Amino acid sequence: MSAPPASAAARNSTVRESAAAMSQWPEGSLDAAQALHRLLAIGDRQWHALKGQPQRRAAEQLAAALVQLLDSANSPASPTATPAREAATELTAHALAWLQGELRDPGCPQHGR
Repeated sequence: MSAPPASAAARNSTVRESAAAMSQWPEGSLDAAQALHRLLAIGDRQWHALKGQPQRRAAEQLAAALVQLLDSANSPASPTATPAREAATELTAHALAWLQGELRDPGCPQHGR
């Protein structure tokens, strides 16, 4: 015997729930992105050792972009650019410049280079 057909109200409720779920980031996404960014961030004490590694700088910038992209004020369904999305775009462009060799270590102002 088959299950009785779902009522129109139940179908509409399921559609609304699915649409709401698709308009939000998966649970835990922002926390995971923030943890990745903390892991990849290059601190003052690490800068001298890692300054010659453009992939490290790019990874740091991409992780920061992901944090901005997943900001709760930046719905994935938003048709317009939000400030967080614009920041993510800038960080992504900066990361790409590191990867393409367009950016280099700016030197340490404390050491005159």
